[in-house]
Amino acid sequence: MAGSPFAWIDEQAHQRLQAGLVRTLRPRAADSPLLDLASNDYLGLAHHPEITAAAARAARRWGAGATGSRLVSGTTELHGELERELADFCGFESALVFSSGYAANLAAVTTLAPHGSLLVSDAGNHASLIDGCRLARGTTQVVAHADPDAVRKALGTHEGPAVAVSDTVFSVDGDAAPLAELAAACREHGAALLVDDAHGLGVLGDGGRGAPQAAGLAGAPDVVVTATLSKSFGSQGGAVLGPAPVIDHLVNAARTFIFDTGLAPAAAGAALAALRLLRREPERAARAREVATALHTRLTAEGLEAVRPDAAVVSVRAPSPEQAVRWAADCREAGLAVGCFRPPSVPDGISRLRLTARADLTDAQIEHAVGVISSVRRQSPPNWRE
Repeated sequence: MAGSPFAWIDEQAHQRLQAGLVRTLRPRAADSPLLDLASNDYLGLAHHPEITAAAARAARRWGAGATGSRLVSGTTELHGELERELADFCGFESALVFSSGYAANLAAVTTLAPHGSLLVSDAGNHASLIDGCRLARGTTQVVAHADPDAVRKALGTHEGPAVAVSDTVFSVDGDAAPLAELAAACREHGAALLVDDAHGLGVLGDGGRGAPQAAGLAGAPDVVVTATLSKSFGSQGGAVLGPAPVIDHLVNAARTFIFDTGLAPAAAGAALAALRLLRREPERAARAREVATALHTRLTAEGLEAVRPDAAVVSVRAPSPEQAVRWAADCREAGLAVGCFRPPSVPDGISRLRLTARADLTDAQIEHAVGVISSVRRQSPPNWRE
């Protein structure tokens, strides 16, 4: 009798356990008492009464779900408003909203890299960009992290359509890509630049208009930007922004647009309300950056190895995956929620606590968070294992 077809899963589970890499789901209570430095709610809008009220109104008017794909019944007036206002805010000709940032990245990468094209992908890119490159019909060349010369060299080996692909702010360490230099390298070879501004929109640029706007690339005919509505906007969904012909091409060719149910009206309504609030309160973007800088300054003063943030992500390196897990668990016991990044989520194999700055954090909360992390680090046994 043949054995279980899933017996190999047990072996992989054992290997994860031995390496200290087991992941588990932990449901979050609606009224959690934890101080949150783990989420990507950079502007503190996910629970803002104006945003949640807009989501509720949209659900009551348009229904709980989009009811179908965007090309059938899944496009409401809210989707159109959101796309127009998002494009205007970020300085691009057109925008297209997707059900998630992951879906937006898959759409942009796969539809802009046909047979015979070259994708030049940063080694530190997010999984969604990596998966887009894997699914694209073009050839992918991975280059050194944040290295415009490496991009330039790779583009120089190819004749035909080419796209350089990069995050604007990398999600692990929070460092920013050299966008102006990347654009220059692309233009030398007639290539396009595709960047994911998931961690830049709402934090960088004039009033949070994003990293491409800060780099002077907004509205450029050779630049396409993806973004998420689930971070600074506190909602759900993703978007692609760029020249109108590119967006029209996605409507007709992107499988994650054509064959996916549209973004729920509640999420579209919440994102639109968040965008309008940010227009009125642009100081929220500057405050998020200020909080990130304060966290970094205080953590390094305590002797922790923290990476200087370029946006709202602060990375604190741990000596091992086990220590990172222990630090995160002990922080939670002390009332502080922090992220814990371990292989394979980190490309360099270095485990980290990942802290996210929020515009609504007070100075007292910053001091408290630093005190908890410092105390946890001092008290953690050096050879603890899961």
